[in-house]
Amino acid sequence: MFTHLSSAELLRSLFAFLCAIAVALAATPLVKKLAFRLGAIDVPKDARRMHKKPIPLWGGIAIYLGFIVSVLVFVKPDLELTGILIGASLIVILGAVDDRYALDAKVKFLVQIVAAVIPIACGLRIEVLSNFFGDDGSRIALSFLSIPLTLIWIVGVCNAVNLIDGLDGLACGVSTIAALSTFLVVVQHDDAVTAVVIAALAGACIGFLPYNFNPAKIFMGDSGALFLGFILATVSISGNFKMHTLINFGLPFVVLGLPIFDTVFAILRRVIHGKKPWEADRGHIHHKLIDMGMSQKQAVAVLYLISAVLGSSAVLLTNSNWIKILIMVGVLVISAAFAIKLYLLREAAAKKEQKEQPEK
Repeated sequence: MFTHLSSAELLRSLFAFLCAIAVALAATPLVKKLAFRLGAIDVPKDARRMHKKPIPLWGGIAIYLGFIVSVLVFVKPDLELTGILIGASLIVILGAVDDRYALDAKVKFLVQIVAAVIPIACGLRIEVLSNFFGDDGSRIALSFLSIPLTLIWIVGVCNAVNLIDGLDGLACGVSTIAALSTFLVVVQHDDAVTAVVIAALAGACIGFLPYNFNPAKIFMGDSGALFLGFILATVSISGNFKMHTLINFGLPFVVLGLPIFDTVFAILRRVIHGKKPWEADRGHIHHKLIDMGMSQKQAVAVLYLISAVLGSSAVLLTNSNWIKILIMVGVLVISAAFAIKLYLLREAAAKKEQKEQPEK
């Protein structure tokens, strides 16, 4: 059977989804006006930015409102979920302040750690890792590594989602696909609370997307990107979701494969070129697609497709033990080939530009 949840539990998830859509949809125009009034505006000032005119930020506040209202209406939070909601609220405040005042990277990182520690202190831990390549259900206990690994995971995913937020609708759409994929996994493992939470997240994203598609009327900013990363990271290691032998830790990596992949390559690229890992550049996957001649809409569509393939793979991995290795290897090979192709095309374009410059 596809779902272990009752009809009433599925209906509650649907209502949470629709509630989040309605609240985010209604809140976004109000947040847009507030951003203009208080000066939370993204002014294009370098080559990394794709927009040509000032765009208001703080769309993440609308996503947060859609999510938090829906969750509080349809779920009675336990200690673990309470910790997640408090940490998420702190992350939204951090992002909103950064959107307005451009905080120092070290300050942002410190607050992210504090936000991640809150749910960890409330019991959210990655305590075991599944033996992904084994069929005997064996697990590896993490012992003293549990807390630092959980902390790295939460902070890492927060920043991964933030780093792909470079095109209209990209980070929000990818997060929506990740949330829907996670929902399909969760409903197969009898976790009604997590199903409602992740349905609310997907609904809040969908409610905001009409304002964020190209040409965007508002950006979600760090308040949205960090929040989405925080919820996706924490939900993926909470409740019954973390108890399934296939899930720790392979499925979250597959579901969030695109932002994680882009972040790892961004760090390696910056270190190789003698830059700081957090120093912004114009070398992300979406930048490379634009440099190849794609429009914003085309680039976003390609990355949506990749996210959908990864999300579908994650859902399949929960049901098909005997093909899990083939799927994982296939996804990795395709991803690696895609990355190498983009890199080679970018390098060829750069060399061509260098040759043409002396001639000019």
